Amino acid sequence: MRPGRWLLGLGLVTAAVLALTAAGTGGRVFAIAATVAMLPLPLYIGAVLWLDRFEPEPRHMLAIAFLWGASVAVVVSGVVNGVMDAAVGQGWTSMASAPFVEEALKAAILLHFYRTRRDEFDGAVDGVIYAAMVGLGFAFAENVDYYGRALQAGGTAGLALLFTLRGMIAPFSHPLFTSMTGLGLGIARQSKGRAAAIVAPAAGFAAAVALHSLWNAGASAGLFFFVIYALIMLPALAVLLAIVAVSLKFEGRVIQAHLAPEAATGLLTAAEYASLCSVRGRMHASAAAFRLGGPAAWRTRHAFHRAASELAFLRRRAAVDGVEPDRALERQYLRDLGADDPGE
Repeated sequence: MRPGRWLLGLGLVTAAVLALTAAGTGGRVFAIAATVAMLPLPLYIGAVLWLDRFEPEPRHMLAIAFLWGASVAVVVSGVVNGVMDAAVGQGWTSMASAPFVEEALKAAILLHFYRTRRDEFDGAVDGVIYAAMVGLGFAFAENVDYYGRALQAGGTAGLALLFTLRGMIAPFSHPLFTSMTGLGLGIARQSKGRAAAIVAPAAGFAAAVALHSLWNAGASAGLFFFVIYALIMLPALAVLLAIVAVSLKFEGRVIQAHLAPEAATGLLTAAEYASLCSVRGRMHASAAAFRLGGPAAWRTRHAFHRAASELAFLRRRAAVDGVEPDRALERQYLRDLGADDPGE
């Protein structure tokens, strides 16, 4: 399916989900709940995208990930969880069935990207970024519903309490859970061994379900929630961020290795080559460009950084897959870096 059709289809399903929520809560309550859920969303998304320092993912794929979480994953998991509630009881559903079903549905779009968009799914960082966007979409749709119910049941005080818990103390819960699956797929993508391609995604998904189950257990156990939050969720988030930091250093080494020919021939100056291989160097170069030339210079520098990353990761993917890199793309990226005759 073309990106435009994906976005249109998922956008319509998301709109239908929100319309059903509005029908259940009433227009005024829905408007307040949706506003409260949306206000911090740019901050959450910005924090996730800030981690994607070397090779920012395509905007349409990030949007598809978010909308998938807010639409298909929410709708299907809601139906399945409702059936399971009736069959085995809400307690069992919350602890066992719901975490598995919800994480499986969120993982579906990640697996699709992993299998069909391998050129945009290079490793651990990419997996975490896409997964976090899916989780944010899922949490947003849930929050609109939960905030509306809280407002109906407890007024503004009830809404404020739930927003504090879901929107301020732990807005990272769903992104954290699903990031385990994304991390597993990312490790599989950047590994050459066949064992990693099986073990890493399976372990990541198991971790996602386990964290989700523990979270649901804490949410239904009063003050025990804060024990799980402090002893499990915060450390898990810290470990995930540490893994992302290590992965970014790995990506810097990938760029260093695969742009060495351009540094050797002088296409990249020593200063450019050094700055391209580190997050801090890129940030300093972008800031200097903005300071000296304004937004236009900043955009030019950003495009230069992106072309360098795309060239390096094109070569890295080819090395991992044991094939020759796409020469036409390679020449295009070299032209973007300023090569006069990259085909010569």
